[in-house]
Amino acid sequence: MWKMRAWFARLIVALLGVSPIMGIQAHAYEKTMACMLVVEPESGRVLVKEGEGCATRVSPASTFKIPLAVMGFESGILENAHQPVWPYRQEYPSWRPSWKQSVDPAYWQDQSVVWFSQELTRRLGENNFQKYTDQINYGNRDLSGDPGKNNGMQRAWISSSLEISPEEQVAFMRKLVNGQLPVSAQAAEKAMQILPVNALDNGWIVHGKTGSGMERNVKGEINRERQFGWYVGWAEKDGEKVVFARLNRNAERQKGGMGVPTRNEAWSELQKLLN
Repeated sequence: MWKMRAWFARLIVALLGVSPIMGIQAHAYEKTMACMLVVEPESGRVLVKEGEGCATRVSPASTFKIPLAVMGFESGILENAHQPVWPYRQEYPSWRPSWKQSVDPAYWQDQSVVWFSQELTRRLGENNFQKYTDQINYGNRDLSGDPGKNNGMQRAWISSSLEISPEEQVAFMRKLVNGQLPVSAQAAEKAMQILPVNALDNGWIVHGKTGSGMERNVKGEINRERQFGWYVGWAEKDGEKVVFARLNRNAERQKGGMGVPTRNEAWSELQKLLN
């Protein structure tokens, strides 16, 4: 059954004319679906794998809030969905009006509040931040930040040094969903509980996190006119589960970033694939 669904999903993608990524420089002005990867968490069986960018590492952007939540609960800095509540300060980044208020862990994930992430890493401290990142083996584990700027604690995951591939995102999500991360079961469960939730029309419940950032050019410099978008998480229905990662690359810059459009495309694909 899964094989038939996966074949059908690939056929739909082909009919819609979605092009696999062929390199950012080769298609300088063409948005590409770098990867759509859907996997059964227990068996590891691949249900859908589309695009040629599934093994290519990219900045995790706000999808890093998933492992950050695991670190926060494991360390005891975060207590539950609504504790602690941290007040907004004028020196915090406020790219969105919704960030200019007191924030709890659930709101942090829902509104993707960057300053809450940065306050969490500050409280973790550099040693613990690196320790937990190594412990869960997240991507390239590079928290150094931008070269020469010593800003890894604040920006390593924001179009900077930390990178992860869609395949690695799915591997991380499998461990999280299966309770196999080297953290307490309580920390993993609390981290999962605060992710944004959506119900698809087919009855599947999707838990996931968006992410968006700026692409880099061949010199490694930020290209503020080109964006990437992530959507990472898991879905469940009647005891069945899948984990997934969707990555779009090289999109034209747009207000609000590529996270939400990528999420919506992932929902559409999951709606077609899952019964």
